Amino acid sequence: MKLSKALLIAGFGLALTVSAHAQAQKAANATPPSASAVAAATELLTIKKANQIYQNIVPTVIQRTKDAILQTNVNYQKDLNEIALKLAGELAAKRDDVGKAMAEIYATNFTEQELRDLIAFYKTPLGQKFLEMEPKSIAGSIAFMNDWANAFSNEVAAKFRSEMRARGKEI
Repeated sequence: MKLSKALLIAGFGLALTVSAHAQAQKAANATPPSASAVAAATELLTIKKANQIYQNIVPTVIQRTKDAILQTNVNYQKDLNEIALKLAGELAAKRDDVGKAMAEIYATNFTEQELRDLIAFYKTPLGQKFLEMEPKSIAGSIAFMNDWANAFSNEVAAKFRSEMRARGKEI
């Protein structure tokens, strides 16, 4: 469950970043990527199941917005719930904007040939294993970094206390 929440939060942040980055890329690059490069990037992202990152972005934004409005309008909960359901249906396709922006970003950052090479790699047994194991590897790495940072923080705090004691001050 914690990983799902982390992925949701990461997905939300990624979606916001993708939008801002796509805007910056469009402004910075006079030549947009070719349609075939974008198509290759889209295929790559499909193979990587990138849509899982942002699949819940629309309902999440709607829920957060409703919750923010609800804090100062508690009496409108029933109406806001109804509106949230309506908006979820009306705005569901907005999620595709994120996928399109991601494909354009990939198509801008990689050549079409590089994208095709990546697609070929991900279709190999090693590529498939990489796709399967990467989330587990990332989750394990994050867990290790959190544990390491906590232990290191305790070590640093102990050194601060020791240095302060040497100065005759207790913290």
